Amino acid sequence: MKVTLIAHTPEPEKVIATAAKLCYSSSDIVSLHDGLDDEKVAGFIEMLASIGHESVMEHVSFTFGIEGVSRACTHQLVRHRIASYSQKSQRYVNENGFEFITPPEIEAVPEAKAIFDEEMKRLVDCYEKLADILTEKHKAELIAQGADEKTAASRARKTANEDARFILPNACETKIVVTMNVRSLFNFFKHRCCNRAQWEIRAVADEMLRLCCREAPNVFKYAGPSCVMTGRCPEGKMTCGKFAEVQAKYKELKG
Repeated sequence: MKVTLIAHTPEPEKVIATAAKLCYSSSDIVSLHDGLDDEKVAGFIEMLASIGHESVMEHVSFTFGIEGVSRACTHQLVRHRIASYSQKSQRYVNENGFEFITPPEIEAVPEAKAIFDEEMKRLVDCYEKLADILTEKHKAELIAQGADEKTAASRARKTANEDARFILPNACETKIVVTMNVRSLFNFFKHRCCNRAQWEIRAVADEMLRLCCREAPNVFKYAGPSCVMTGRCPEGKMTCGKFAEVQAKYKELKG
């Protein structure tokens, strides 16, 4: 897994502080922005975070490149609706010899890993065979319709991929670009940094949070799973029961 912070709103904390300060001032916006030094910004962000004033956080966004994750992971990720996503297409990208993600619990058991690897190899072969068979079918049809061989071959393969992809497993490796505003990130971290979240998306969320803290430490000071954000676990009987351990983990993660 690799998570890269591609871009973010310049001076994120100052932008948020400016937007929030405007709500309580009759001054012009440029004067408000220019009048904020680092100390004032930090103090104002601390106040906003402590009272839960999150609407002004929407003015700042972060864009991440996420690679080496499974389709199982991104299926969960894209359920967070207030965000923008661009994912590697299994329709347009040839998945011959596709990479796959092996869950740690399977990796740790030689017998389980052997079964898993064998099945992935079978699916790799199956995908390639299906794509080849369908490519030949579509190519013949296109040539019969008057297309030249080179054009027919290219179009046929793309069309074949549309149906061959149905054999691809959730383990199939994918890449995705994600943009979220800060308020959406708070919600994302609240759910996906939780110990009860699936291991892969939790690892992605942890790395995203670490990168966010590096760029805007005051904004993300209280971000994390619900027990870190609010001091209590909302999971009831489903709690992991590791409150102190989780608190210590995110204290270290944020530096």
